[in-house]
Amino acid sequence: MTDKTPAPTHSPEPADKPALPEIFAGQVLGFMIPSQHARGRAVRLDAVLDEILSAHDYPPPITHLLAEALVLIALIGSLLKEEGAQVTMQAQTDAGPVSLLACDYKDGDLRGYVDFDADRLTELGANPSLYALFGKGYLALTFDLPGERGRYQGIVPLEGDSLADACQSYFIQSEQVPTLIRVAIASGTDGCTAAGLLVQHLPDGEEGRERLHVRLDHPEWEHVAVMAGSIKHEELLDPALSMDAIVWRLFHEEDEVRVTRGPVLARGCRCTAEHYEKLLARFPESDRQEMRNEDGIILVDCAFCSRSFPIAA
Repeated sequence: MTDKTPAPTHSPEPADKPALPEIFAGQVLGFMIPSQHARGRAVRLDAVLDEILSAHDYPPPITHLLAEALVLIALIGSLLKEEGAQVTMQAQTDAGPVSLLACDYKDGDLRGYVDFDADRLTELGANPSLYALFGKGYLALTFDLPGERGRYQGIVPLEGDSLADACQSYFIQSEQVPTLIRVAIASGTDGCTAAGLLVQHLPDGEEGRERLHVRLDHPEWEHVAVMAGSIKHEELLDPALSMDAIVWRLFHEEDEVRVTRGPVLARGCRCTAEHYEKLLARFPESDRQEMRNEDGIILVDCAFCSRSFPIAA
């Protein structure tokens, strides 16, 4: 899985790009810039995004919101190395027309959905701001890790112009890791495409020692942030540009760029009748009795994939 090829030293022209592992839509690209103590992830979603969105008849503002969230959860989730690790994103409020956005990532599988008030959403017009959608809400990122590391959660205010801004704040405030995130989304008659770039500064290494010297004005981070921040939305979305070509454009003057093939992403709703049977078995019989319809069936609706599961008594 670790396909690493260094870039040549200070190559002046991107035309001199070496043979790097080409990453296509639906697969995460991981990269490291050792001289700047930085790491990053890049991804573009098209078919898998359309597959997830097709389960719901969302209006354009909600489609845009969920597409951004799925790109973000793919970028953040792909930072996890342990098999079976999961990250869940929830954006929630009781003030705006969007009451809940939820999505998660586990071993390359993505899923997500949005609860919203359609009438209140219509009143906002075509391009509502993040604040108009949520009001004063919060963003929670929950990490479920195998073994002794267990579960931990970070919560930040839902502030900024986008979910990407809120995620940046999470890493800076909750994990003290300077982070830059860019997301681009385009919708058309052929479906929805979304792409993103995440770059972080890890001056004491990706693993091991506590990162005591992380700061936003670190010269290494300032350099990397300027380079990464120059990415344009059109470049992220351009189907003629693979993700490794984008990283090459941004960082080809660095001494070395290590590129790694990341996970191939897929729609991964984990709902099954067996799963819900086990879940319902945890409830007292009196509670299950109240859930049954007149035919003795408990109908369970999956919010992620819009499917109903009839569970017999």
